[in-house]
Amino acid sequence: MKSLDLAFTPALDLAQLIRDRSISPLELTQLYLDRIEKYNPKLGSFFHVAAETALQEAQTKTEQLLNTSDPNSLPLFFGVPTTIKDLNAVAGMPLTYGVAALRENIANYDDGVTTRMKGAGFIVLGKTATSQLGSFPFTEPPGFSPARNPWHLDYTAGGSSGGAAAAVAAGFCPVAQGSDGGGSVRGPAACCGLVGIKPSRGRISNAPVGDYQSGISSNGPLARTVADAAALLDVMSGYIPGDPYWLPSPEISFLEATKQVSTPLKIAFCDHMPPFTKSEPIVKETVDKTAKLLESFGHFLEINCPSVEALIEPFTKIWQSGIGASGLPPSMLSPLNNWFREQRVSAGEYLQAVQQIQIFSRQLVVFFEHFDVLLLPVYLHQPIKIGQWAHLSPQETLEKIINWIAPCPAFNASGLPAMTLPMAQDENGLPVGIQLVGKPADELTLIRLASQLEKSKNFSLPIPSSVSH
Repeated sequence: MKSLDLAFTPALDLAQLIRDRSISPLELTQLYLDRIEKYNPKLGSFFHVAAETALQEAQTKTEQLLNTSDPNSLPLFFGVPTTIKDLNAVAGMPLTYGVAALRENIANYDDGVTTRMKGAGFIVLGKTATSQLGSFPFTEPPGFSPARNPWHLDYTAGGSSGGAAAAVAAGFCPVAQGSDGGGSVRGPAACCGLVGIKPSRGRISNAPVGDYQSGISSNGPLARTVADAAALLDVMSGYIPGDPYWLPSPEISFLEATKQVSTPLKIAFCDHMPPFTKSEPIVKETVDKTAKLLESFGHFLEINCPSVEALIEPFTKIWQSGIGASGLPPSMLSPLNNWFREQRVSAGEYLQAVQQIQIFSRQLVVFFEHFDVLLLPVYLHQPIKIGQWAHLSPQETLEKIINWIAPCPAFNASGLPAMTLPMAQDENGLPVGIQLVGKPADELTLIRLASQLEKSKNFSLPIPSSVSH
């Protein structure tokens, strides 16, 4: 197999090639590190490349593979390289949170999700780029290179998991860990043509810390296939003692769900998210085409969508409060994060906002008593160019952000599962994604439906030209 094809081979297939001893963990790790060295300078996917430790781990795993009588007894993703977003800790690696002044802040522990991924056999190639403190849907933190979209380098890879999405889309790794507090997995996945899953609240532990901003954020997988995303979700999921909330394991694995046929479902759909009334034509067209495709499968489609108007103000307050909660001085923060910090949400205002989003969430969950799935855009328009909003005032930028990411935050507030799937490309070659939202704790239905779409859609994304020569 050519090295380019190997770099874009799904993670599950790579794991099988390793178990078959057709390729070694060391060869595969070196392949990805070579691609990172060649292409990352123009993409900005990584804050930190852990070449030395990755090669050491790959050498150890290669020797273990050679000395194992039964390779099928090895962990699922044994020897497969991956990445961790730089909002999460990996022992011995920098933990910057996208703050340039914290470049020398070396973590002395692994986050729970890191531990689970290492336990599944993954080799960590490094830490991927994030917006500063994970605040924004574009990844351009001061002091770092912006995370660029492999499909068109003038455009953002999204945020805050922009580096992770760009890395997978560019063939720097087959799957990556991200996190989503308002669309931060789903948005970058849509920008970069990937499958992204924001799981139900309590599905993935935030250990060793507890709740953050009232449970709006969750770790989640980014991948090029539904099966890879589902398998990584299996790896990430599960209770860790001390979690403030948790879900029981599903009746089957998420990977197994990709092999099942979706039964006829009642699906609501909308090409915008009230009270936001418009989406870009290519976004509207992609949602409408997806709805027709789902109808052709035998699902029952109805134009319907709850309004998120009551969520906008309280969610914004909770979002802004996270900057002050970081405890970082103004000198370390970007002008936009400093402006957020200066809004000074009081403890009383924060608790009122939490109560308001909980009331909203109850109403939203009731909507899903009548529907199995909600089909929406991911964002209301396509990716912005790098630096496109840099000249705007903080208030204007906030307005632009809210009007872009509108279809995402409601499902962080409510804890409902949501996932994205690429379904088209626009005139600039940028992918166009759709979002599927499910009932509480029902990722299985979403994964079955996404798998059905993936197998039946009449287009596939090529390898981005920016990283193919």
